[in-house]
Amino acid sequence: MGIAQYIEHTILKPDTTIEDVKKLCEDARTYGFAGVCVPPPFVRNARKLLHGTDIKLVTVIGFPFGYSCAKAKIFENAQAIEDGADEIDMVINIAALKNGQWAYLESEVKHILDACHKNGKILKLIIESGILTDEEIIRCCEVYGSLGVDFLKTSTGYAPQNATTHAVSLMREHLPQNIRIKASGGIRTYNFARELIGAGADRLGCSGSIAIVKEEQAQGGV
Repeated sequence: MGIAQYIEHTILKPDTTIEDVKKLCEDARTYGFAGVCVPPPFVRNARKLLHGTDIKLVTVIGFPFGYSCAKAKIFENAQAIEDGADEIDMVINIAALKNGQWAYLESEVKHILDACHKNGKILKLIIESGILTDEEIIRCCEVYGSLGVDFLKTSTGYAPQNATTHAVSLMREHLPQNIRIKASGGIRTYNFARELIGAGADRLGCSGSIAIVKEEQAQGGV
């Protein structure tokens, strides 16, 4: 399978424009990316731009720091579903994790997960693996794996440390096999993208997606 089919072509910068989103969707059509990931205000626009395609429309909630209250995330999720998102990437409350508030973390996710699955949507949880210990990553795998989330995702791209093959391998080792992994943040080369897939990543969140595809072609790939 070509690298493009793993990639969610992403734009989440704070100064995103509608023209940026149009270009993102055009690129996704041209290169055959698995999905596009856009800021919440652009979901309705992107839904129209992707009409007639199988490209998944992804947006974020609780982004990028995760410490907004659960009620705010529940509302954001409902709005994203109403606007037409196929998949929701939610940042967990990392502050709660660092304070050992695992019951809160479970409760937060249950509400979002129930709403997503009721509406036929996919939920990916961003755990920000680069600022977690191995033990915390493993605990996330155990807790969220038992809840039946669809994906665990490494990073937002806003932390000092982005996706690593070590984190992806650790997640793959400790997650149930039916729960997929999305690696994101700092994926800028084809070789690194392939390393992450080899470590267990099922999806890649990338902003430099076209360069990665062109590098694959230059190396004699698809």
